[in-house]
Amino acid sequence: MSARSNTEPAASVRPDDPVRPLTAADTGRLAWVDVAKGICIILVVMMHSTLGVGEAMGGEGFMHHIVEFAKPFRIPDFFLLSGLFVGRVVDRDWRLFADRRIVHFAYFYLLWLVLQSAVKYGHITEGAGPGAFLAHLAFGLVEPYSTLWFIYLLAVFSVAVKLLRRLPWPVLLIGAALLQLAPINTGSTLIDEFCERFVYFVAGYLFAARIFALADAVRARAGLALLGLAVWAVIEAVLVFTPTWLTRHPTLASLPVMSLMLGAAGALAIVSAAALLTKVGGPVTAVLRACGERSIVIYLAFFLPMAALRTALVKSGVIENIGLVSLLVTVAAVAVPLVIERAVYRTPAYFLFRRPAALHLVGEDAPRPAPRLASAPTA
Repeated sequence: MSARSNTEPAASVRPDDPVRPLTAADTGRLAWVDVAKGICIILVVMMHSTLGVGEAMGGEGFMHHIVEFAKPFRIPDFFLLSGLFVGRVVDRDWRLFADRRIVHFAYFYLLWLVLQSAVKYGHITEGAGPGAFLAHLAFGLVEPYSTLWFIYLLAVFSVAVKLLRRLPWPVLLIGAALLQLAPINTGSTLIDEFCERFVYFVAGYLFAARIFALADAVRARAGLALLGLAVWAVIEAVLVFTPTWLTRHPTLASLPVMSLMLGAAGALAIVSAAALLTKVGGPVTAVLRACGERSIVIYLAFFLPMAALRTALVKSGVIENIGLVSLLVTVAAVAVPLVIERAVYRTPAYFLFRRPAALHLVGEDAPRPAPRLASAPTA
């Protein structure tokens, strides 16, 4: 994280939305953010890998239970973590904001939209030729494609927060929560996922200071934090695995209000677990942090090794245990993108994971604004 330039004007502070800049002490505490992102990206890859294997092999394994347990908080936590740092650019001019929060994500979305679609060219066109492929790409501009919807939504959420940042914080938060609670099901990934997930991004933006304070408190009171995580895990498991009689809401965890509460609680649980892991250290923490630091690399490229190994293992029939196959596919889908990134580092092919300087609206070495942690007013 870049240090704040002495020539930069101080950010304004509104009485209805007080903020404070990150200090030098804060920068040393950000390891837990990478660890938390590492946990989240592994859970996301695990979900895609496990469900794909289960469908291909016609059953379920032990990994399906882990995927189901993580369902309420897997994506909410990712968006909450992404919202933590939008405050550092939200009040800047549109040129810098667009470079950091729109063009950045648009570049990777468009590039990997083409790459992922090219891999599935035959399936997409179904013999209709290049015209059908171009129509598919054009549709991808307005409707997020496949797993890339997350990157698409990050840009949309950032713009929405910038446009709505002058609203009183309770109005912004309650409005986002109502969107999540509303039974919106249009069939559009963009609309439906926006309504379902925006509240977590907003929460990360508004309560960033408190979330960082929570991480500090967890490290200071590790025993109490472990007890809290154990209680959360039991409650989460009970709600996730207790069925209802409702078709649209098959478990207690999927009920309106309950899903919002579990999403928020699970996101804070991951924050707490990540803070504890950074306090303990060790090889597991190092691996999770490495994955978190390169989460976009994994997210962009995991689909290819995932599909390739799944197909190979299922067709070979060497391993019949669905859980074990799911685990192996997950490990490969996480590890191979990191190997690819390392292989293309310092080569022209690194454009796959790093936006070229020519596509920056402002110079890469331009002073970055100090991260601003927006928070709800305290009593």
